[in-house]
Amino acid sequence: MKRRLTMTVVALAALQLVVIAAVWLLARSALEAELRGVLLATLVFMLLLALAASARKLFEIYLVPLARLREELALLAANPAHRVTPQGAQDVRGLIGRINELAAVHQALHEQGQARIIEASRALAEEKNRLAALMAELAVGVLVCNLEGRILLYNKHARQLLDRSRDEPGGAGAAPFGLGRSLFGVIERGLVVHALEQIQHRLHKLEESRRAGAPEPAPAEMELASRFVASLAGGELVRARMAPVLDEAGGLNGFVLVLEDITREVETDSSRDALLLALTRDARAALANLRAALETMQAYPEMDGNRRVRFIEVIDEESQRLVQQVDRAQGEYGGALDRRREFEEMRAADLLALLQRRIDSPVLQVRLASAEREAGTGENDLWLAVDAYGLSLALADWCRRLVGQASVSSVELGMQRAGGLARIEISWAGAAPGADTLRDWEQAPLPAGGGVEANSLSAVLAHHGGESVYRYDAAGARSHYWLLLPASVPPHSLEITPRVQGRPEFYDFDLFQHAGLDMALEQTPLAQLSYTVFDTETTGLQPVAGDEIISIGAVRIVNGRLLQQEIFDCLIRPRCPLSAESVTIHGITEAMLAGQPRAEQVLPQFERFVEDTVLVAHNAAFDLRFLQMQEEQSGVRLRQPVLDTLLLSQVIHPNQAEHTLEAIAGRLGVAIVGRHTALGDAMVTAEVFLRMLPLLAGLGIRTLGEAREAERQTRYARLRY
Repeated sequence: MKRRLTMTVVALAALQLVVIAAVWLLARSALEAELRGVLLATLVFMLLLALAASARKLFEIYLVPLARLREELALLAANPAHRVTPQGAQDVRGLIGRINELAAVHQALHEQGQARIIEASRALAEEKNRLAALMAELAVGVLVCNLEGRILLYNKHARQLLDRSRDEPGGAGAAPFGLGRSLFGVIERGLVVHALEQIQHRLHKLEESRRAGAPEPAPAEMELASRFVASLAGGELVRARMAPVLDEAGGLNGFVLVLEDITREVETDSSRDALLLALTRDARAALANLRAALETMQAYPEMDGNRRVRFIEVIDEESQRLVQQVDRAQGEYGGALDRRREFEEMRAADLLALLQRRIDSPVLQVRLASAEREAGTGENDLWLAVDAYGLSLALADWCRRLVGQASVSSVELGMQRAGGLARIEISWAGAAPGADTLRDWEQAPLPAGGGVEANSLSAVLAHHGGESVYRYDAAGARSHYWLLLPASVPPHSLEITPRVQGRPEFYDFDLFQHAGLDMALEQTPLAQLSYTVFDTETTGLQPVAGDEIISIGAVRIVNGRLLQQEIFDCLIRPRCPLSAESVTIHGITEAMLAGQPRAEQVLPQFERFVEDTVLVAHNAAFDLRFLQMQEEQSGVRLRQPVLDTLLLSQVIHPNQAEHTLEAIAGRLGVAIVGRHTALGDAMVTAEVFLRMLPLLAGLGIRTLGEAREAERQTRYARLRY
């Protein structure tokens, strides 16, 4: 290459010397002045033309390919599989070929390194999955926040509890929920701050005790947690327990919040209190009437017969009214308690074992039927959804009556399927106590203090939707008492298969280090910002001509991570028809939009979703123009900063011919899935944007202000819609 350049420069220099010599000879020749001037001008023009052609050729075969080569070399960091297209002079092509060979070696080393990293982090990933599984299945909501109240971790139950309030009638204005969001949008800030102050005070007292040389307090005395009750936007009540997160120096670095929904509990307690208050008031009046009647009868023993009969009638009426009030209260309160107890899935064999342990006693021997032992261990497909505790206690009380009143000392316990029912059978030798007696035993209230939340065995059966049947076998002189309960579908067996896609991640502890991002956004590093990447589909391409948005999709990026579980995806019913050209692009039809909400319903929800984030889109001017056309109707005005991957691509690759989303994704090695759907395009744009960040940093563009200023310098920034 060096020799070719040298020969080219020498040739140009020789050409210049020849032209100069010709000019000198013409100047000294005897030709007329006018002719000499024409010849001199012609020679100068030919010289300039030759120089321009030579410069253009050099520019095309050397300078332009080298400029593009510089841009494409930067792509190798974001996409190791990228290869530079050979172009330019033969020497430049040879250079590009060697670079592609080195890129192949680099890719192989990169893949080997990635494989080793994956192998080394497998154990860590397993621990993380265990933690994620544990967090996801907890029956209470768990949040971890930094001192600014930014959410760093949440589990599935917390999201269901805090995010659902936005769907309630009273929670339409609730703040969005997710990683990096503020907790104070869903729980009152004053409650959280007060609980933090209590924890800080206890930490300060503990530190003072240590400095004074006091002995280490007992674990019970080291309780640092704080508790409070909060009301959510949808009207739910939650009981919160806050525990501190300490840094290495023992300072407060954040907090863990455990949330439990107590709405039903409070409602039940309120109805119970109202019931007891009404019972107390009515009972007091009835007892007062009873006492008055008795005192009158005692004070006037010589009372005539008619008056005495009248007082006896009063006593009888008030006694019956009191009994009715107590029965009504017991029925209502017992029903409320029954509703609070949830059924549990159990195998028939496990339920029988529990009943055997509960019923077996020194005076009543219980053995399992042989048929059930075979069924319990062989079939294993008979399952029941039962309140095992209530059923076992009620049945044990029924068996105690069987012992005490029928002198039965041994029973046989079995269970089998009867169609869609599970039949629990208790059999014993000897005559039956009688159907009426058995019915009385079923309806008899259970002893007080047992903790059973049903009034009797008949109440337990009614709660389960079951019934009882009695049959006496005269030939075998045996009694058979059956309880028929609905059988449930056995759970599917667990299949251990490789996980294709990882469990959604609901945590990011790196956000502990990003406190204090209240600084001016323009000066904030791009890597520390939270983004909402969005895209729209429309009825056509002319917003000023009346075209409207029919679909909007968005996904969040927090701390450099794409949160695929925190998305916004909604269809919108427009007021104008769809153009045939747009339908062929996005595939959304009029039928698909029938019954969908209008823009004035969807856009306020989108505004809450993008709150406190920087917007990112590809050709953002197009999407923003459609949103601006809806401002008056929807009342939504997005005023946060916007970054455009179309403009950023022009910043990173000014010498590339194409800056479509497909072309950029191809250069950066991003797979395109779901193209021309709003959410699909938003996902692709988010992946592209994440791969652009290190390329921007390589150009010295590290803050939001620097990125926006670089965008303003591109020629695409002048596009208007």
